[in-house]
Amino acid sequence: MARLGRKLRQIEGGRVAFMCPGCRMMHQVGIGTGPGPRWDYNGDPDAPTFSPSVKVTGTERLTDQQHAAVMRGEPFEPKPLLCHSYVREGRIQFLSDCTHALVGQTVDLPDIPGA
Repeated sequence: MARLGRKLRQIEGGRVAFMCPGCRMMHQVGIGTGPGPRWDYNGDPDAPTFSPSVKVTGTERLTDQQHAAVMRGEPFEPKPLLCHSYVREGRIQFLSDCTHALVGQTVDLPDIPGA
């Protein structure tokens, strides 16, 4: 992944990724031409805007304690994750259906560390 400005990384397949502070993981969207869904992008890697909304589903990341329990063979039921947001002018607005702690809040996209 190549850094593209302060807020984005460019990845293969015409996709860009940003760090989601609610999920504490990268989310990615397709821009320009290419296979799969595509988002409109304002072209500003330091204050990106994507349209339409970004919706990510999956399971929450394991904590160190949960990982240790799984490695010991203890039963574990992963928690579902839903992150639904608008990314506008370098800020991320989390919608009411999010399952993480930033539900309903609007915060700055964090910078992606490294070169």
